[in-house]
Amino acid sequence: MGQVIQFVSKSERERIRLIQEARAIYDSIFPPADPAGEQEDKATLGRAAGGDVGNLA
Repeated sequence: MGQVIQFVSKSERERIRLIQEARAIYDSIFPPADPAGEQEDKATLGRAAGGDVGNLA
C-alpha cells in the first residue's frame, strides 16, 4: 500500500543502458585493478544516473 512508483522516461532508461554498456566495454579493455574500488564506482555511477543502477533489469 505504501509503495511509491517513480517514473523513468524512456530516454533516461536508454541513457543509463548506454552508460552501463560503455562501462562494460571500458572494463573489458582496462580491467579494474582494485576489486574493492569497483563497488565504489558502481555507487558513483548510480548517483550520476539518478538512481540505483543495479535494479534496472
